[in-house]
Amino acid sequence: MHFKLIIALVEDKKTEDIMQAARTAGATGATVLNQVRGEGINIAKTFFGLELETQRDMLMFLVEEHLSRHILEHIAAIGKFEDYPGAGIAFQIDVEDAVGVGRQITKLHEAVEDKL
Repeated sequence: MHFKLIIALVEDKKTEDIMQAARTAGATGATVLNQVRGEGINIAKTFFGLELETQRDMLMFLVEEHLSRHILEHIAAIGKFEDYPGAGIAFQIDVEDAVGVGRQITKLHEAVEDKL
């Protein structure tokens, strides 16, 4: 079984919605890193040295490769990533190998077979 790692950077108020969207689309779990920072095309505004940006979270989903594009598109739609600047970003990368996912493989096998 081959995996992809989907990484989503979202406003912290959208974290739960994105997590639920990923699960609905086939993700079996996630890792969340709170209070990450980033900078886009426009430099963040400050007020007396304090940033006015909202807090961000990084969500990481290790997903089966056949489900990855569907999950990626679903979380982008729920997070409205294309609707306005700073809404969020998500991307996927190949995973060469993974351990510790033995219990999930049975469930993933069934889900993938249904898709194929």
